[in-house]
Amino acid sequence: MEFLVRTENLLPPDTPDDTRERLRRAERERAQQLREAGVLKRLWRVPGRNATVGLYEADDPATLHEALTSLPMWKWMDVTVEALATHPQER
Repeated sequence: MEFLVRTENLLPPDTPDDTRERLRRAERERAQQLREAGVLKRLWRVPGRNATVGLYEADDPATLHEALTSLPMWKWMDVTVEALATHPQER
């Protein structure tokens, strides 16, 4: 299944710089692992916001949930997920 995943990072503004940088590095590393596993297909930044739009592929919603909750910044994210279905014109 493919999913469109919108995330916004809500890390508190008073988070110490070293903690923020450590989390960003860990987030990039985990995202790369998800790419290598074929779960994270594409990722776009949303200009002007600390947000992304991603195309994910997982066997089912539970598997996607496991992937998303494995992200180091998970607890500071606002996440919206839309399951995608193939349009008849794409066949």
